[in-house]
Amino acid sequence: MRLAGKQNYTAADLFRLSGPIFIELLLQMLVGNVDQFMVSRISQSSVAAIGNGNQLMNIVIILLSVIAGATTVVLSQAIGCGDLDRVGQVVTVSTLIITAGGVLASGVLVFGGRALFGFLSVPQDVLGEALSYTMIVGSFVLVQGLHMNFAAILRSYGLVREVMVISAIMNLCNIAGNAVLINGLLGLPRLGVVGAAISTNLSKCVGLALVWMTARRRLQIRLRPDQLRPFPSGVLRRLLQIALPSAGQELSYNLSQVTILRMVNLFGTAVIATKVYCSMLANVAYLYSQAISQATQIVLGYLVGAGNHRSVPRQVWVTCGISTAVSISVTAILCCFSDPIFGLFTSDPAVLELGRQILLIELVLELGRSINIVMVRCLVALGDVNFAVGLGTVSMWVVSVFGSWFFGVYLGLGLVGIWWAMALDECLRAVLYLIRFGCGSWRRRMEAVRG
Repeated sequence: MRLAGKQNYTAADLFRLSGPIFIELLLQMLVGNVDQFMVSRISQSSVAAIGNGNQLMNIVIILLSVIAGATTVVLSQAIGCGDLDRVGQVVTVSTLIITAGGVLASGVLVFGGRALFGFLSVPQDVLGEALSYTMIVGSFVLVQGLHMNFAAILRSYGLVREVMVISAIMNLCNIAGNAVLINGLLGLPRLGVVGAAISTNLSKCVGLALVWMTARRRLQIRLRPDQLRPFPSGVLRRLLQIALPSAGQELSYNLSQVTILRMVNLFGTAVIATKVYCSMLANVAYLYSQAISQATQIVLGYLVGAGNHRSVPRQVWVTCGISTAVSISVTAILCCFSDPIFGLFTSDPAVLELGRQILLIELVLELGRSINIVMVRCLVALGDVNFAVGLGTVSMWVVSVFGSWFFGVYLGLGLVGIWWAMALDECLRAVLYLIRFGCGSWRRRMEAVRG
Protein backbone atom coordinates (compact mmCIF):
# COMPACT_ATOMS: atom_id res chain seq x y z
CA MET A 1 0.00 0.00 0.00
CA ARG A 2 1.92 3.03 -1.28
CA LEU A 3 0.65 6.19 0.45
CA ALA A 4 3.76 8.32 1.12
CA GLY A 5 4.30 11.11 -1.38
CA LYS A 6 0.66 11.79 -2.30
CA GLN A 7 -0.59 15.37 -2.18
CA ASN A 8 -4.18 14.51 -1.30
CA TYR A 9 -5.62 11.60 0.65
CA THR A 10 -9.23 10.59 0.09
CA ALA A 11 -11.73 8.87 2.38
CA ALA A 12 -11.06 5.73 0.35
CA ASP A 13 -7.35 5.95 1.29
CA LEU A 14 -8.35 6.24 4.95
CA PHE A 15 -10.65 3.22 4.75
CA ARG A 16 -7.98 1.12 3.02
CA LEU A 17 -5.46 2.03 5.70
CA SER A 18 -7.78 1.95 8.72
CA GLY A 19 -9.64 -1.26 7.83
CA PRO A 20 -6.74 -3.64 8.51
CA ILE A 21 -5.74 -1.56 11.55
CA PHE A 22 -9.28 -1.96 12.90
CA ILE A 23 -9.19 -5.73 12.45
CA GLU A 24 -5.76 -5.82 14.07
CA LEU A 25 -6.96 -3.81 17.08
CA LEU A 26 -10.08 -5.97 17.34
CA LEU A 27 -7.97 -9.10 17.44
CA GLN A 28 -5.56 -7.58 19.98
CA MET A 29 -8.50 -6.67 22.19
CA LEU A 30 -9.83 -10.20 21.95
CA VAL A 31 -6.53 -11.59 23.27
CA GLY A 32 -7.37 -10.01 26.65
CA ASN A 33 -11.14 -10.25 26.50
CA VAL A 34 -11.16 -13.89 25.40
CA ASP A 35 -9.43 -14.66 28.70
CA GLN A 36 -12.29 -13.05 30.62
CA PHE A 37 -14.95 -14.69 28.48
CA MET A 38 -13.52 -18.19 28.83
CA VAL A 39 -12.93 -17.98 32.59
CA SER A 40 -16.44 -16.57 33.07
CA ARG A 41 -17.58 -20.20 32.76
CA ILE A 42 -15.59 -20.92 35.94
CA SER A 43 -16.61 -18.10 38.29
CA GLN A 44 -17.38 -14.38 38.55
CA SER A 45 -14.42 -13.95 40.91
CA SER A 46 -12.09 -15.19 38.15
CA VAL A 47 -13.51 -12.54 35.82
CA ALA A 48 -12.96 -9.88 38.47
CA ALA A 49 -9.39 -11.16 38.99
CA ILE A 50 -8.48 -10.80 35.32
CA GLY A 51 -10.27 -7.44 35.17
CA ASN A 52 -8.16 -6.08 38.02
CA GLY A 53 -5.00 -7.64 36.58
CA ASN A 54 -5.63 -6.14 33.16
CA GLN A 55 -6.19 -2.73 34.75
CA LEU A 56 -2.57 -2.77 35.91
CA MET A 57 -1.32 -4.37 32.70
CA ASN A 58 -3.07 -1.69 30.66
CA ILE A 59 -1.06 1.01 32.42
CA VAL A 60 2.22 -0.65 31.45
CA ILE A 61 1.20 -1.61 27.93
CA ILE A 62 -0.13 1.86 27.15
CA LEU A 63 3.05 3.49 28.45
CA LEU A 64 5.02 1.32 26.03
CA SER A 65 2.52 1.92 23.26
CA VAL A 66 3.11 5.69 23.40
CA ILE A 67 6.71 4.99 22.40
CA ALA A 68 5.40 2.96 19.49
CA GLY A 69 3.01 5.81 18.69
CA ALA A 70 5.84 8.33 18.75
CA THR A 71 7.77 6.02 16.43
CA THR A 72 4.85 6.06 13.99
CA VAL A 73 4.75 9.88 13.96
CA VAL A 74 8.50 10.50 13.62
CA LEU A 75 9.04 7.61 11.19
CA SER A 76 6.18 8.63 8.90
CA GLN A 77 7.58 12.18 8.82
CA ALA A 78 11.00 10.82 7.84
CA ILE A 79 9.41 8.65 5.16
CA GLY A 80 7.37 11.62 3.91
CA CYS A 81 10.50 13.70 3.29
CA GLY A 82 12.57 10.72 2.04
CA ASP A 83 15.24 10.86 4.80
CA LEU A 84 16.49 7.23 4.84
CA ASP A 85 19.29 7.84 7.37
CA ARG A 86 16.80 9.25 9.84
CA VAL A 87 14.49 6.26 9.24
CA GLY A 88 17.17 3.83 10.44
CA GLN A 89 17.97 5.97 13.46
CA VAL A 90 14.32 6.19 14.51
CA VAL A 91 13.90 2.42 14.34
CA THR A 92 17.04 1.71 16.36
CA VAL A 93 16.44 4.33 19.06
CA SER A 94 12.78 3.39 19.55
CA THR A 95 13.71 -0.28 19.97
CA LEU A 96 16.30 0.68 22.58
CA ILE A 97 13.75 2.72 24.55
CA ILE A 98 11.13 -0.04 24.38
CA THR A 99 13.63 -2.62 25.64
CA ALA A 100 14.61 -0.54 28.67
CA GLY A 101 11.00 0.29 29.48
CA GLY A 102 9.83 -3.30 29.15
CA VAL A 103 12.44 -4.64 31.56
CA LEU A 104 11.62 -1.95 34.13
CA ALA A 105 7.85 -2.51 33.85
CA SER A 106 8.17 -6.28 34.30
CA GLY A 107 10.09 -5.72 37.52
CA VAL A 108 7.37 -3.44 38.90
CA LEU A 109 4.54 -5.87 38.09
CA VAL A 110 6.29 -9.02 39.28
CA PHE A 111 7.68 -7.63 42.54
CA GLY A 112 5.15 -4.88 43.30
CA GLY A 113 1.86 -6.53 42.33
CA ARG A 114 0.69 -7.25 45.88
CA ALA A 115 1.19 -3.65 46.98
CA LEU A 116 -0.63 -2.33 43.91
CA PHE A 117 -3.61 -4.61 44.49
CA GLY A 118 -3.63 -3.52 48.11
CA PHE A 119 -4.05 0.06 46.92
CA LEU A 120 -6.94 -1.06 44.70
CA SER A 121 -8.72 -2.63 47.69
CA VAL A 122 -9.18 -5.84 45.71
CA PRO A 123 -11.50 -8.25 47.61
CA GLN A 124 -9.77 -11.20 49.27
CA ASP A 125 -11.72 -13.74 47.21
CA VAL A 126 -10.24 -12.14 44.07
CA LEU A 127 -6.72 -11.22 45.25
CA GLY A 128 -4.96 -14.58 44.86
CA GLU A 129 -5.99 -15.15 41.25
CA ALA A 130 -5.42 -11.51 40.32
CA LEU A 131 -1.87 -11.65 41.70
CA SER A 132 -1.04 -14.90 39.88
CA TYR A 133 -2.38 -13.60 36.57
CA THR A 134 -0.50 -10.31 36.82
CA MET A 135 2.84 -11.84 37.80
CA ILE A 136 2.77 -14.30 34.90
CA VAL A 137 1.58 -11.87 32.22
CA GLY A 138 3.71 -9.05 33.62
CA SER A 139 6.90 -11.05 33.20
CA PHE A 140 6.42 -10.88 29.41
CA VAL A 141 5.90 -7.12 29.05
CA LEU A 142 9.10 -6.78 27.03
CA VAL A 143 7.76 -9.22 24.44
CA GLN A 144 4.57 -7.20 24.10
CA GLY A 145 6.49 -3.92 23.86
CA LEU A 146 8.79 -5.15 21.09
CA HIS A 147 5.82 -6.51 19.19
CA MET A 148 4.12 -3.10 19.35
CA ASN A 149 7.30 -1.36 18.23
CA PHE A 150 7.85 -3.50 15.12
CA ALA A 151 4.13 -3.41 14.31
CA ALA A 152 4.30 0.41 14.41
CA ILE A 153 7.24 0.33 12.01
CA LEU A 154 5.33 -1.87 9.57
CA ARG A 155 2.25 0.36 9.78
CA SER A 156 4.37 3.45 9.07
CA TYR A 157 5.27 1.86 5.74
CA GLY A 158 1.62 1.03 5.01
CA LEU A 159 2.05 -2.71 5.70
CA VAL A 160 -1.16 -2.82 7.70
CA ARG A 161 -2.51 -6.05 6.20
CA GLU A 162 0.60 -7.94 7.30
CA VAL A 163 0.19 -6.72 10.88
CA MET A 164 -3.49 -7.69 10.75
CA VAL A 165 -2.68 -11.25 9.69
CA ILE A 166 -0.13 -11.57 12.51
CA SER A 167 -2.73 -10.40 15.03
CA ALA A 168 -5.15 -13.03 13.71
CA ILE A 169 -2.56 -15.76 14.21
CA MET A 170 -1.84 -14.49 17.74
CA ASN A 171 -5.53 -14.55 18.60
CA LEU A 172 -6.01 -18.09 17.31
CA CYS A 173 -3.01 -19.24 19.36
CA ASN A 174 -4.48 -17.58 22.45
CA ILE A 175 -7.90 -19.17 22.00
CA ALA A 176 -6.39 -22.61 21.44
CA GLY A 177 -4.10 -22.20 24.44
CA ASN A 178 -6.98 -21.03 26.63
CA ALA A 179 -9.13 -23.99 25.63
CA VAL A 180 -6.37 -26.39 26.62
CA LEU A 181 -4.90 -24.70 29.70
CA ILE A 182 -7.98 -23.13 31.31
CA ASN A 183 -10.13 -26.24 31.01
CA GLY A 184 -7.41 -28.87 31.28
CA LEU A 185 -7.77 -30.59 27.93
CA LEU A 186 -5.39 -33.15 26.40
CA GLY A 187 -4.61 -34.59 29.81
CA LEU A 188 -3.22 -31.32 31.20
CA PRO A 189 -4.30 -29.94 34.60
CA ARG A 190 -7.15 -27.42 34.76
CA LEU A 191 -5.27 -24.16 35.45
CA GLY A 192 -8.07 -21.56 35.24
CA VAL A 193 -6.73 -17.99 35.49
CA VAL A 194 -3.12 -19.20 35.49
CA GLY A 195 -3.77 -21.08 32.24
CA ALA A 196 -5.19 -17.92 30.68
CA ALA A 197 -2.04 -16.02 31.62
CA ILE A 198 0.28 -18.67 30.20
CA SER A 199 -1.69 -18.84 26.96
CA THR A 200 -1.56 -15.04 26.61
CA ASN A 201 2.22 -15.07 26.96
CA LEU A 202 2.67 -17.84 24.41
CA SER A 203 0.55 -15.97 21.86
CA LYS A 204 2.61 -12.79 22.40
CA CYS A 205 5.82 -14.72 21.71
CA VAL A 206 4.37 -16.02 18.46
CA GLY A 207 3.33 -12.49 17.47
CA LEU A 208 6.77 -11.02 18.17
CA ALA A 209 8.51 -13.70 16.12
CA LEU A 210 6.21 -13.14 13.14
CA VAL A 211 6.34 -9.33 13.17
CA TRP A 212 10.14 -9.40 13.43
CA MET A 213 10.48 -11.81 10.50
CA THR A 214 8.09 -9.68 8.41
CA ALA A 215 10.10 -6.51 9.10
CA ARG A 216 13.34 -8.28 8.15
CA ARG A 217 11.83 -9.62 4.92
CA ARG A 218 9.81 -6.64 3.67
CA LEU A 219 11.84 -3.60 4.77
CA GLN A 220 15.36 -2.43 3.97
CA ILE A 221 15.97 -1.05 7.46
CA ARG A 222 18.09 -2.94 10.00
CA LEU A 223 18.94 -2.58 13.67
CA ARG A 224 22.65 -1.72 13.68
CA PRO A 225 24.86 -0.48 16.55
CA ASP A 226 26.66 1.92 14.18
CA GLN A 227 23.41 3.91 13.91
CA LEU A 228 24.00 4.90 17.53
CA ARG A 229 27.50 6.28 16.84
CA PRO A 230 27.41 9.23 17.17
CA PHE A 231 24.24 8.91 19.21
CA PRO A 232 21.27 10.49 17.33
CA SER A 233 20.24 12.79 20.16
CA GLY A 234 17.93 14.73 17.84
CA VAL A 235 15.90 11.58 17.11
CA LEU A 236 15.74 10.68 20.81
CA ARG A 237 14.65 14.22 21.67
CA ARG A 238 11.90 14.19 19.05
CA LEU A 239 10.61 10.78 20.20
CA LEU A 240 10.58 11.90 23.81
CA GLN A 241 8.91 15.23 22.96
CA ILE A 242 5.97 13.18 21.73
CA ALA A 243 6.20 10.16 24.01
CA LEU A 244 6.73 11.78 27.43
CA PRO A 245 3.71 14.11 27.39
CA SER A 246 1.60 11.36 25.81
CA ALA A 247 2.85 8.87 28.39
CA GLY A 248 2.02 11.36 31.12
CA GLN A 249 -1.54 11.64 29.85
CA GLU A 250 -1.95 7.91 29.37
CA LEU A 251 -0.49 7.20 32.80
CA SER A 252 -2.76 9.83 34.30
CA TYR A 253 -5.77 8.35 32.49
CA ASN A 254 -5.06 4.84 33.66
CA LEU A 255 -4.32 5.95 37.21
CA SER A 256 -7.64 7.76 37.14
CA GLN A 257 -9.27 4.54 35.94
CA VAL A 258 -7.52 2.62 38.71
CA THR A 259 -8.87 5.16 41.21
CA ILE A 260 -12.35 4.76 39.75
CA LEU A 261 -11.98 0.97 39.86
CA ARG A 262 -11.16 1.28 43.56
CA MET A 263 -14.53 3.00 43.99
CA VAL A 264 -16.24 0.27 41.96
CA ASN A 265 -14.62 -2.40 44.16
CA LEU A 266 -16.54 -0.95 47.11
CA PHE A 267 -19.81 -2.08 45.51
CA GLY A 268 -19.09 -5.82 45.44
CA THR A 269 -18.22 -8.56 42.95
CA ALA A 270 -21.39 -8.29 40.85
CA VAL A 271 -20.79 -4.59 40.14
CA ILE A 272 -17.10 -5.25 39.43
CA ALA A 273 -18.10 -7.91 36.89
CA THR A 274 -20.62 -5.52 35.30
CA LYS A 275 -17.94 -2.85 34.99
CA VAL A 276 -15.61 -5.36 33.34
CA TYR A 277 -18.26 -6.46 30.83
CA CYS A 278 -19.30 -2.87 30.02
CA SER A 279 -15.69 -1.83 29.53
CA MET A 280 -15.22 -4.74 27.13
CA LEU A 281 -18.24 -3.62 25.09
CA ALA A 282 -17.11 0.01 25.20
CA ASN A 283 -13.79 -1.11 23.71
CA VAL A 284 -15.72 -2.50 20.76
CA ALA A 285 -17.66 0.76 20.36
CA TYR A 286 -14.61 3.01 20.05
CA LEU A 287 -12.27 0.54 18.39
CA TYR A 288 -12.78 1.91 14.88
CA SER A 289 -12.12 5.42 16.20
CA GLN A 290 -8.73 4.19 17.34
CA ALA A 291 -8.08 2.58 13.96
CA ILE A 292 -9.00 5.58 11.82
CA SER A 293 -7.13 7.94 14.16
CA GLN A 294 -3.98 5.84 13.76
CA ALA A 295 -4.45 5.83 9.98
CA THR A 296 -4.93 9.60 9.97
CA GLN A 297 -1.85 10.10 12.16
CA ILE A 298 0.25 8.23 9.60
CA VAL A 299 -1.21 10.32 6.77
CA LEU A 300 -0.62 13.56 8.69
CA GLY A 301 2.97 12.44 9.27
CA TYR A 302 3.44 12.17 5.51
CA LEU A 303 1.85 15.62 5.03
CA VAL A 304 4.03 17.20 7.73
CA GLY A 305 7.16 15.65 6.20
CA ALA A 306 6.19 16.99 2.78
CA GLY A 307 5.20 20.43 4.13
CA ASN A 308 1.62 20.14 2.82
CA HIS A 309 -0.56 22.41 5.01
CA ARG A 310 -3.58 22.69 2.77
CA SER A 311 -4.74 19.08 2.99
CA VAL A 312 -4.65 18.88 6.80
CA PRO A 313 -8.01 20.45 7.84
CA ARG A 314 -10.11 18.39 5.45
CA GLN A 315 -8.28 15.24 6.57
CA VAL A 316 -9.03 15.91 10.23
CA TRP A 317 -12.70 16.88 9.80
CA VAL A 318 -13.46 13.88 7.60
CA THR A 319 -11.88 11.56 10.16
CA CYS A 320 -13.88 13.09 13.02
CA GLY A 321 -17.13 12.63 11.10
CA ILE A 322 -16.45 9.01 10.25
CA SER A 323 -15.25 8.20 13.77
CA THR A 324 -18.34 9.65 15.44
CA ALA A 325 -20.80 7.98 13.06
CA VAL A 326 -19.27 4.54 13.51
CA SER A 327 -18.93 4.72 17.31
CA ILE A 328 -22.50 5.90 17.88
CA SER A 329 -23.89 3.28 15.48
CA VAL A 330 -22.02 0.43 17.18
CA THR A 331 -23.08 1.62 20.64
CA ALA A 332 -26.71 1.83 19.53
CA ILE A 333 -26.58 -1.77 18.32
CA LEU A 334 -25.08 -2.87 21.64
CA CYS A 335 -27.91 -1.09 23.48
CA CYS A 336 -30.58 -2.79 21.39
CA PHE A 337 -29.16 -6.25 22.04
CA SER A 338 -27.79 -5.75 25.55
CA ASP A 339 -29.58 -8.70 27.18
CA PRO A 340 -28.41 -11.41 24.76
CA ILE A 341 -24.90 -9.88 24.71
CA PHE A 342 -24.57 -9.83 28.50
CA GLY A 343 -26.18 -13.27 28.53
CA LEU A 344 -23.04 -14.61 26.86
CA PHE A 345 -21.16 -13.88 30.09
CA THR A 346 -23.67 -14.24 32.92
CA SER A 347 -27.29 -15.03 33.84
CA ASP A 348 -27.25 -12.80 36.94
CA PRO A 349 -30.35 -10.53 36.63
CA ALA A 350 -28.66 -7.76 38.62
CA VAL A 351 -25.77 -7.65 36.14
CA LEU A 352 -28.16 -7.68 33.16
CA GLU A 353 -30.22 -4.77 34.52
CA LEU A 354 -27.22 -2.65 35.48
CA GLY A 355 -25.57 -3.40 32.13
CA ARG A 356 -28.62 -2.06 30.26
CA GLN A 357 -28.44 1.23 32.15
CA ILE A 358 -24.71 1.63 31.55
CA LEU A 359 -24.99 1.06 27.80
CA LEU A 360 -27.59 3.84 27.50
CA ILE A 361 -25.16 6.25 29.14
CA GLU A 362 -22.45 4.89 26.85
CA LEU A 363 -24.25 6.52 23.90
CA VAL A 364 -23.46 9.95 25.35
CA LEU A 365 -19.95 8.97 26.39
CA GLU A 366 -19.00 7.67 22.94
CA LEU A 367 -20.13 10.91 21.29
CA GLY A 368 -17.30 12.68 23.08
CA ARG A 369 -14.75 9.87 23.10
CA SER A 370 -14.92 9.25 19.34
CA ILE A 371 -13.87 12.87 18.76
CA ASN A 372 -11.24 12.89 21.53
CA ILE A 373 -9.43 9.83 20.21
CA VAL A 374 -9.08 11.40 16.77
CA MET A 375 -8.24 14.93 17.88
CA VAL A 376 -5.53 13.91 20.33
CA ARG A 377 -3.65 11.88 17.70
CA CYS A 378 -4.07 14.62 15.10
CA LEU A 379 -2.86 17.40 17.41
CA VAL A 380 0.14 15.28 18.45
CA ALA A 381 1.02 14.57 14.80
CA LEU A 382 0.86 18.32 14.09
CA GLY A 383 3.11 19.20 17.03
CA ASP A 384 0.45 20.49 19.45
CA VAL A 385 1.33 17.87 22.06
CA ASN A 386 1.23 19.88 25.28
CA PHE A 387 -2.29 21.21 24.84
CA ALA A 388 -3.66 17.82 23.82
CA VAL A 389 -2.27 16.00 26.83
CA GLY A 390 -2.60 18.86 29.30
CA LEU A 391 -6.33 19.28 28.75
CA GLY A 392 -6.89 15.55 28.95
CA THR A 393 -4.98 15.21 32.22
CA VAL A 394 -6.79 18.05 34.00
CA SER A 395 -10.25 17.06 32.81
CA MET A 396 -9.96 13.37 33.64
CA TRP A 397 -9.13 14.10 37.29
CA VAL A 398 -11.34 17.13 37.89
CA VAL A 399 -14.39 15.89 35.99
CA SER A 400 -14.09 12.11 35.69
CA VAL A 401 -12.52 11.07 39.02
CA PHE A 402 -14.04 13.73 41.27
CA GLY A 403 -17.35 13.36 39.45
CA SER A 404 -17.25 9.58 39.93
CA TRP A 405 -16.80 10.03 43.66
CA PHE A 406 -19.49 12.71 43.84
CA PHE A 407 -22.14 10.95 41.76
CA GLY A 408 -21.22 7.34 42.42
CA VAL A 409 -20.17 7.31 46.09
CA TYR A 410 -21.38 10.53 47.73
CA LEU A 411 -24.80 10.64 46.03
CA GLY A 412 -25.05 6.85 46.12
CA LEU A 413 -25.71 6.35 42.37
CA GLY A 414 -23.10 3.60 42.15
CA LEU A 415 -21.81 2.52 38.75
CA VAL A 416 -24.47 4.60 36.97
CA GLY A 417 -23.18 7.79 38.59
CA ILE A 418 -19.60 6.85 37.76
CA TRP A 419 -20.46 6.33 34.09
CA TRP A 420 -22.22 9.71 33.89
CA ALA A 421 -19.12 11.42 35.29
CA MET A 422 -16.92 9.76 32.66
CA ALA A 423 -19.38 10.76 29.92
CA LEU A 424 -19.28 14.39 31.06
CA ASP A 425 -15.46 14.33 30.96
CA GLU A 426 -15.34 12.97 27.40
CA CYS A 427 -17.90 15.44 26.02
CA LEU A 428 -16.26 18.48 27.63
CA ARG A 429 -12.86 17.57 26.21
CA ALA A 430 -14.34 16.97 22.75
CA VAL A 431 -15.72 20.50 22.60
CA LEU A 432 -12.44 22.06 23.71
CA TYR A 433 -10.32 20.00 21.28
CA LEU A 434 -12.52 21.02 18.37
CA ILE A 435 -12.24 24.69 19.34
CA ARG A 436 -8.46 24.37 19.60
CA PHE A 437 -8.07 22.83 16.15
CA GLY A 438 -10.49 25.31 14.61
CA CYS A 439 -8.33 28.21 15.85
CA GLY A 440 -5.53 27.03 13.52
CA SER A 441 -2.60 27.37 15.92
CA TRP A 442 -1.39 23.97 14.69
CA ARG A 443 -0.08 25.59 11.48
CA ARG A 444 2.79 27.31 13.28
CA ARG A 445 3.63 24.16 15.24
CA MET A 446 3.55 22.07 12.09
CA GLU A 447 6.28 24.25 10.58
CA ALA A 448 8.35 23.96 13.76
CA VAL A 449 8.03 20.15 13.73
CA ARG A 450 9.07 19.93 10.10
CA GLY A 451 12.01 22.21 10.69
